[in-house]
Amino acid sequence: MKKRTGVFVCHCGINIAGTVDVEKVAKDLAQHPGVEHAEDYVYMCSDPGQKKIIESIKENKLDNIVVACCSPTLHESTFRNAAKEAGINEFQCEIANIREQCSWVHKDKAKATVKAERITKSAVERVKKNQSLEPISIPVTRRGLVIGGGIAGLQAALDMATSGYEVVLVERSPSIGGHMIQLSETFPTLDCSQCILTPKMVEVSKHPKIKLMTYSEVKDISGYVGNFKVKILKKSTFVDPEKCYLCDECTKVCPVVVPNEFDMGLTGRKAIYIPFPQAVPATFILDYENCPGLVPIVCGKCADVCDSDAIDFDMQDEIIEEEVGAIVIATGFDLYDKANMAEYGYGKYPDVLDGLQFERMLSASGPTQGQVLRPSDHKEPKEVVFIQCVGSRDPEQHCAYCSKICCMYTAKHAMLYKHKVPDGQAYIFYIDIRSGGKNYEEFVYRTTEEDRVLYLRGKVSKIFQDGDKIKVWGVDTLAGKHVEIDADMVVLAMAMRPSEGAQDLAKTMKVAVDKDGFLAEAHPKLKPVESVTSGIFYAGAAQAPKDIPEAVAQASGAAAKAIGILSQEQLFHSPMVAEVEFNLCTGCGMCVDVCPYEAISLKDGKAEVTDVLCEGCGTCQATCLRAAVTVKNLTPLQVFEMIDASIGG
Repeated sequence: MKKRTGVFVCHCGINIAGTVDVEKVAKDLAQHPGVEHAEDYVYMCSDPGQKKIIESIKENKLDNIVVACCSPTLHESTFRNAAKEAGINEFQCEIANIREQCSWVHKDKAKATVKAERITKSAVERVKKNQSLEPISIPVTRRGLVIGGGIAGLQAALDMATSGYEVVLVERSPSIGGHMIQLSETFPTLDCSQCILTPKMVEVSKHPKIKLMTYSEVKDISGYVGNFKVKILKKSTFVDPEKCYLCDECTKVCPVVVPNEFDMGLTGRKAIYIPFPQAVPATFILDYENCPGLVPIVCGKCADVCDSDAIDFDMQDEIIEEEVGAIVIATGFDLYDKANMAEYGYGKYPDVLDGLQFERMLSASGPTQGQVLRPSDHKEPKEVVFIQCVGSRDPEQHCAYCSKICCMYTAKHAMLYKHKVPDGQAYIFYIDIRSGGKNYEEFVYRTTEEDRVLYLRGKVSKIFQDGDKIKVWGVDTLAGKHVEIDADMVVLAMAMRPSEGAQDLAKTMKVAVDKDGFLAEAHPKLKPVESVTSGIFYAGAAQAPKDIPEAVAQASGAAAKAIGILSQEQLFHSPMVAEVEFNLCTGCGMCVDVCPYEAISLKDGKAEVTDVLCEGCGTCQATCLRAAVTVKNLTPLQVFEMIDASIGG
């Protein structure tokens, strides 16, 4: 039976109508074979526009419709719901994208109008042969997974857990807390970071709905939204936390001293250690890589003095499998490798520090108990140079992007330095000041006006040792003069980078990364916390450089998205998926190899599609030599007729 098709062309204000003769498109489409009704309207997505579509479907007894408008990403669901309300199957509605693919990329109105007509005609040819489909239902595992135990991961886990859902929180370090726990104070309020973070850390560790897995890493993931299966490597600590009562006798006898990661190498730690006093969980870890040896046991002094027999040299790594319905990735950041900044003397001169090292020095729990002292001689520095944008905003040599928080934390560093050393002088070399946040700009002004910090607009060209001073050569572009400072200490505001292992994790999780290595969101405006893989969300600096308030806000946003999945008893997946004609399939496996979603496998010598993994991309259909695989509502016959309509056939 011949289907009756309706076409509805949207002006989209002047977004489309400014370049396309919308009335002509509607008039010409009304003459196209199979089209029973065509009309245009200024905003089809508006309530009046949707009512027009619903009324036209009923009045003209339409079997299917084409809406010529903007991207289907924006309004496909809007118009399919309208079609459903009018009484036709929602998959009898197709979108002709004449905004992004036509009006926005052309200036010649006559040519753009012809192209818009052809795009719309191709959609009409497609919808004529559409099947009436029903969404595929998927059961939901009502548990969440959060990867990363920094402030973003903690917030996401707490939001999900307090909403009543079980959460598995995986952190690769021995303790949760991330980089925030290393900070002295936070801008712009100068709160003690540990004072505001440790209550959240304790809440996470005590929450009955949160399973905390520290010193662990996600190694593999399978499944799909609502039904992920995750393999987690839980690394051995060689210490039984149930037996250990934190007497600290083991560290006293351990002969090994290595740089302390928490203090950024400014102090040492033993091979058996607690990461920091407020660590959660509060338990010792035996550093296998730096221990003199366990197989065979070379030292064993720590076990000899352990009265509770908590040290177990036979403890093994284990793989734990968890089933979850939604995942939040909050893997945080690391600083740009200082080895790349040889021109600034890092690693060569002990009094050249990065921002996190200076944070530890400012902290009351840090290596100097809050005193600002030169690492080389433990004297109080009277002249300190702070350099911004070290590795950032440098597309020729380093990172092209702005690391966003450096202007603010450098201002904080200079302010705190002046509080510690009132008679000292702080200099800040900057390109420009970016202080976008509540009360941020006022905070920067305080450093210049109240604390008398000298801002120098320009870049530093060279740093070198000259006796007990560090020579800093730079330029003040406002004054038009070269600047030479005899500094006692230099602090570098290093660029933020994705955390170590983030790209490997992205491959494991099958999510995208951007050109800078950060996790790439599905849409920068409409889906800022969502990945391209349904059911996986982002939070914090894993997605881009962020300050603490922004990371916390995004974490709550990601948690809300995850809760939106976990709160459902079942989910629905598009039925426009690949299907296999078994009589034609030879089991060659080419479709299996090319499927980007791993939705196709071989079973009994034939290709088999896992519907809920398939996204209907058509790669398998284009690859199959026997035409044994087709995508519902995008069959080869439909494609050929769409092409014919597009080229004016």
